[in-house]
Amino acid sequence: MAGENGGLEIRPMDQFEVKALFGGDVSWYTPTNVTLWMALTVVAASALMIYGARGRALVPSRAQSAAEMTYGFIYNMVKDVAGHDAVRFFPHVFTLFMFVLFANLLGLIPFAFTTTSHIAVTAVLAFTVFLSVTALGFILNGTKFLGLFWVSSAPLALRPVLALIELISYFARPISHSIRLAGAMMAGHAVAKVFAGFAGALGAAFFVPVLAVTALYALELLVAVIQAYVFTILTCVYLKDALHPSH
Repeated sequence: MAGENGGLEIRPMDQFEVKALFGGDVSWYTPTNVTLWMALTVVAASALMIYGARGRALVPSRAQSAAEMTYGFIYNMVKDVAGHDAVRFFPHVFTLFMFVLFANLLGLIPFAFTTTSHIAVTAVLAFTVFLSVTALGFILNGTKFLGLFWVSSAPLALRPVLALIELISYFARPISHSIRLAGAMMAGHAVAKVFAGFAGALGAAFFVPVLAVTALYALELLVAVIQAYVFTILTCVYLKDALHPSH
């Protein structure tokens, strides 16, 4: 893109702009590109599970294999990380994983909008996890849940200091949980847009940034899956703390 002075002007952050679908200003009730791509994420994730599970064939199709492998992978993650008694919360964890995964993957489509690049979206997901596991911890354990912050194995003089550190660390969870996902998705897309902008300005040497974009796209695909995995496994760790709040 040419700037006002004739130089190359690349605006990698424009792709993250929230826009009203039907024009006008953006308000809390306005359908936006975020609304659209979140809805498409739900549809895509639901379609995979519904279409993949409809046949239940002994020799599974590709869709059925993908659905069964995803289901089994998250089920085993919940059971291995949070314990067998956490399996009853598997639907919640599985829903989170599928939403984050498909939001990340759909964002890789050219001219798509990556909803998980917005801290407003990831913060809602992270605070939902934080509030739900905190409430669950107190509901199931009462005041014993506070044992999560009291390191009984440490020397008595250090316990208050460690308790303060544990408390700060606990309340920082939703912040790190949300920023990690949004930052990873935003950074990759911004860098790809910069390299794509160079491709149109280098003439015969355009293939250099094109190769870089291709390699970066493969890396982004890997990051999209890894970030969904990290978000989910951290949710399982927090769930384990709520079910077994002790050091």
